[in-house]
Amino acid sequence: MLKGNKVGLRARHEDDIPVLRAELYDDVVNASRAEGGPWRPITPGSKDPRLVADDKEQGHVVRFSVVELDGGTLVGTATLWGIDNHNRSAHIGLGLLPSSRGRGYGTDVVGVLCHYGFVVRGLHRLQIETLSDNTAMLRSAERNGFVREGVLRSSAWVLGEFMDEVLLGLLAQDWKPDSKG
Repeated sequence: MLKGNKVGLRARHEDDIPVLRAELYDDVVNASRAEGGPWRPITPGSKDPRLVADDKEQGHVVRFSVVELDGGTLVGTATLWGIDNHNRSAHIGLGLLPSSRGRGYGTDVVGVLCHYGFVVRGLHRLQIETLSDNTAMLRSAERNGFVREGVLRSSAWVLGEFMDEVLLGLLAQDWKPDSKG
């Protein structure tokens, strides 16, 4: 397990999937804001690619479950995706269960993902794209040293309207680790 100050990132367990599905992906508003495509229902018991860790896909996507260090309670999901081994870059993303938001977990998750990307994987650049009104993610990213590199104007179609996305980047040499890793 990768450890931060408040949370740990561990392998996805089968019993995590129903919780993540119910609390994150079955919520149309949350899923529509988090995903790059339209929300769609998933048949119970089916293999949802957003939730199931596929060992064959590990070269390009790594999915973690996020748990509290004190007690091991599942609080969300974290992803390193679009891993480009040639350019040594990747994107990061996370989703916290509604009951776990506002506790500083997001900042900790971003820090642990940076540790994983830069130290464990040897990447040079990490990138985040998030909706311009996602103040929690913007704050979590900036607290970990990410720099706003631009705005992708009207780039995301979300529940009937186009929204801007903010592009943030962090280079390995600019990262100042704060978590236990």
